[in-house]
Amino acid sequence: MTDITTIGEILVDLTQTGVSGAGIPQFDANPGGAPANVAVAASRLGAGTAFWGKAGKDGFGAYLRQVLEDSGVNCAGLLTGRQATTMAIVSVDAAGERDFRFVRGADQELTPEEVDEAAVLDSKILHFGSVSLTPGLARNATIFAARTAHKNGRVVSYDPNYRPALWASEADAVEWMRIPLPMVDIIKLAEEELPLLTGTSGLEEGSRLLEEQGVSLVLVTLGGSGVFCRWRGQAWRQPGVAVKVADTNGAGDTFLGAVLSRLCRREAETPLKGLTRAELEDILSFANRAAAITCSRSGAIPAMPTLAEVEAMV
Repeated sequence: MTDITTIGEILVDLTQTGVSGAGIPQFDANPGGAPANVAVAASRLGAGTAFWGKAGKDGFGAYLRQVLEDSGVNCAGLLTGRQATTMAIVSVDAAGERDFRFVRGADQELTPEEVDEAAVLDSKILHFGSVSLTPGLARNATIFAARTAHKNGRVVSYDPNYRPALWASEADAVEWMRIPLPMVDIIKLAEEELPLLTGTSGLEEGSRLLEEQGVSLVLVTLGGSGVFCRWRGQAWRQPGVAVKVADTNGAGDTFLGAVLSRLCRREAETPLKGLTRAELEDILSFANRAAAITCSRSGAIPAMPTLAEVEAMV
């Protein structure tokens, strides 16, 4: 079986790298899109991964396919859309924090009929994010894939990565971001996204509410402070790794890709079956190291570490 199949957006991150002598912002065209990022991160860390989505019939689309293939990601599900490849404009401030603006294109075109059900069922884990739940055909394709995986006993992973610019209103975003929760086994969300899904900013209460909705593993990333975890009624903070930040773009995707890759390495019937707290603490420590390496470099996919780099970081 494939370890992890991700479905959703793939795009070009026009990421600010600095300013010219005349004060004009300068940008690099980095490969990105959260589900594609997760597939690459997990692949570089030793998992077998596949990606399902759409790019344009243009130079950026060809570039993105090459990047995934070079990272060992199965691209049989990377289809060609009628529109141009989607772009995200990522401005970075002095602290390395990001501001997103999107020019949507081919990623919205994926239909349920284009999702290979057999490929979903041949995966241990199906992962998706909320960007593909925004209005468009890809919303139905994503829900179809998640429902197919869930009803057939596959592990479903979800990142409700909230991008206000992509939604008509916060209320619309909250409604659609909550819809997949009954199908989800693993959720990774940023601290500021917790109130959107639960109505509370309290880590203990918010994670408990998600657990009560059927989410088995709740991971709330806390930036440099690490991650808050809830698993089987137990909750704790896993400390982060201190690093000089160059760019936080892709850090959360690296963290999740690392978690999923380590879960797939377990000798168990399914990635979560029999998972102990001690095992999970080791997995989260590994994932925090991977995310720290990504933060220390610029870009999303270009900054993601290899397994050897993470294992060497003690």
